[in-house]
Amino acid sequence: MASTNTILLVEDNTGDAELVQRALKMQGATGDLVVVPDGVEALDYLFGTGAFSKRDMSIMPSLILLDLKLPTMDGLEVLRRLRADSRTATIPVVILTSSDREADVSESYGLGCNSYLRKPMTFGGLLDAMGQVVSYWLGLNRPPHIEGGT
Repeated sequence: MASTNTILLVEDNTGDAELVQRALKMQGATGDLVVVPDGVEALDYLFGTGAFSKRDMSIMPSLILLDLKLPTMDGLEVLRRLRADSRTATIPVVILTSSDREADVSESYGLGCNSYLRKPMTFGGLLDAMGQVVSYWLGLNRPPHIEGGT
C-alpha cells in the first residue's frame, strides 16, 4: 500500500474544517486533503466502502486528523476500528479536538493515537499547530511500509 501526502480530516464542524484546510495550505501541506464530516464516512473512505467504493485502495493517507465529537460514530470508535485493522493500524492519527478532558486524552492514547492536540482558540494558534503537524508528520516522521493491498 502506498502512502502519499494525503491528509484525511475527520471534522463535522464546517467552519473548523475550513480553518484547518486554510492553515494546512498556508503551512505548505502538499497533496490531497480529504474532508469527511463523520466517523462512518471516515471508515468508508479508509476501507473503500459506501460512497468511496471506487477509491484506489492502494493509496492510503499519510495522516489522519480526527475530531472526537462526531455525529453517527465518535472519534474514539473510529480510532478503535482503525487500530484493529492491519490496513490502517499504522497510519498516524492526530486527535484534533476541543476536548481537554483527561479521560478523552487517556482513552485516545490507550486506543493508539499518535498525538493529541486541543484545537487552538485563535487562527494564529491553529496556523502554528498545523505548521508543526505538517513539519513533523509529513516531513520528519518516517512511517513503516505496509505490504499488501485491499
